[in-house]
Amino acid sequence: MKNIRKTSTAALTTAVAGTLLLAACGGGGGSAPDDGTTVLTVGLFGTFGYEELGLFDRYEAEHPGITITYESTQGEDKYWPALQTRLASGSGVADVQGIEVARIADVVANQQDLWTDLRNTAAAPSIDGYVEWKEPAATTADGAVLGLGTDIGPMGICYRSDLLAQAGLPTDPAALSARLTSWDDYVALGTEYRAAAPAGSAWMDSAGGFYNAIISTEQEIYYDATGNLVHESNPAVRSAFDTAAAAGQAGLTARLEQFVDPGWDAGFASGSFATIACPSWMIGYIKGKAGDAGSGLWNVTTLPGGAGGNWGGAYLGIPASSEHVEEAAELIAWLTAPEQQAEVFASVGNFPSTTAAIAMVGDATDPWFNGAPIGQIFSDSSTNAPVQILGPEDGVIKSAMVQALLSVEANGVTPADAWNSALADVNNQVG
Repeated sequence: MKNIRKTSTAALTTAVAGTLLLAACGGGGGSAPDDGTTVLTVGLFGTFGYEELGLFDRYEAEHPGITITYESTQGEDKYWPALQTRLASGSGVADVQGIEVARIADVVANQQDLWTDLRNTAAAPSIDGYVEWKEPAATTADGAVLGLGTDIGPMGICYRSDLLAQAGLPTDPAALSARLTSWDDYVALGTEYRAAAPAGSAWMDSAGGFYNAIISTEQEIYYDATGNLVHESNPAVRSAFDTAAAAGQAGLTARLEQFVDPGWDAGFASGSFATIACPSWMIGYIKGKAGDAGSGLWNVTTLPGGAGGNWGGAYLGIPASSEHVEEAAELIAWLTAPEQQAEVFASVGNFPSTTAAIAMVGDATDPWFNGAPIGQIFSDSSTNAPVQILGPEDGVIKSAMVQALLSVEANGVTPADAWNSALADVNNQVG
């Protein structure tokens, strides 16, 4: 996942102050004011929900002597390289940093000395209680745990009921699901939609998004279980690429690059596309972009065939250079506790990664999405999802595939040439 979360205006405003603070501190976390207050700095990307829900304010109120300064970057693709520079220099990092799931394998394999082993901190009791694969993915070969899970990314299909109705397609979630027993069905229904679609509306947003949805239902993607790169030889990768490319060639996409093209954001309100494969964290994003006018127009159904999948999710880690490891560990343990995870899901859609929190949200519905039973849909997707094999270059490879698919739908490049271009791009970056 190249970029998974939006950033609120409030967060951006705070980000400016946070950036200034980090620059002033010069590394190792927050400064120590004369009154003895400990300033904890938090650096994230997009929306984790903590600022939006007032969790930082609540934590400060419950923990006198702690002040939290929050920084968020809009795009994870910009956040991560900047963090790497700071980690390498040992200067300018926050006490708590977010880690996107596509980066965690790189952290575990190559950055153990740059992060705190949480087993030796106040966060240790929180390591248990997650879905079976979440914390092992953040654990090194010798057992060091480098991050606490925040959320995971079970998926559904989000769709505009009004647009499907205008095209004569089912709008009821169960009826729509019955027509979607496979990704091929999803494409076929898109062809029906295109034949009767409202002017200016495509079936789906992008070939790259479609590709990511398909590939996120697989167990083995870019690496095999022994850690070898298999992106070129894995038939599941090539099949997902070809399926998405064909949809782009057929005119089923709005040709809008996710999180990058301004038209993609606008499309949620304007109806540029009727459907999108939506990880749970995208629920809040859609609501934010479509606004109040979109309430009641959107709905959610299951992935084709009721498949499970996982697209995204994140961790909170503590850089080894933090000067406030224990205080930061207490903070991340609190932020990722089941009660807070359940609250974040209810507010912004980030699906919990602890089993206790998942049990809390199973019956959640969302009035904005026509009362869709999002707790049940995403719980089922989570349960049915394979335990994915993660690798250190997952993010790089996925980005190359998405860019190649964009060249198919936007520039008319043939799928075969786009595939070869993606492989060349990967080879240049990964070797």
